[in-house]
Amino acid sequence: MRTFSGIDEYEKAVGTHLGHSEWHTVTQEQVNGFADATGDHQWIHVDPERAKDGPFGGTIAHGYLTLSLLPMLMSEISRVEGLAMGVNYGSDKVRFPAPVPVGSRVRAGAELVSLERTPQGARAKVRVTVEREGGGKPVCVAEVLSLLVG
Repeated sequence: MRTFSGIDEYEKAVGTHLGHSEWHTVTQEQVNGFADATGDHQWIHVDPERAKDGPFGGTIAHGYLTLSLLPMLMSEISRVEGLAMGVNYGSDKVRFPAPVPVGSRVRAGAELVSLERTPQGARAKVRVTVEREGGGKPVCVAEVLSLLVG
């Protein structure tokens, strides 16, 4: 965990790699819960028997489930102290280059790409790359934006 003592110190880290999260296992229960929350019950996600004969040899996590893990994964990488709040501001780019088979372990790495001062606070852009243990390609690459209010 990399801790910054405020926005000024965080700004000095622009262009640097912030670190990696711990490894986390993606479970069928998580996938099923995400399917229930979003209404996306496609068989490649929720039907282990049918998915055995599918293109991935088993069920896979939804791409957006992987994306939704970013706040938890990022909380293990870095934090900025002294903020009144941090708000999700959106994403500039999101890609899912490889699937996440259920039972896989994933972790995130993060790079602080930019920090722009605004009247509301500081808007940070972080490039997050989620990898699967033993995988050759990232499973998610996202440029996420946060508004940091001091």
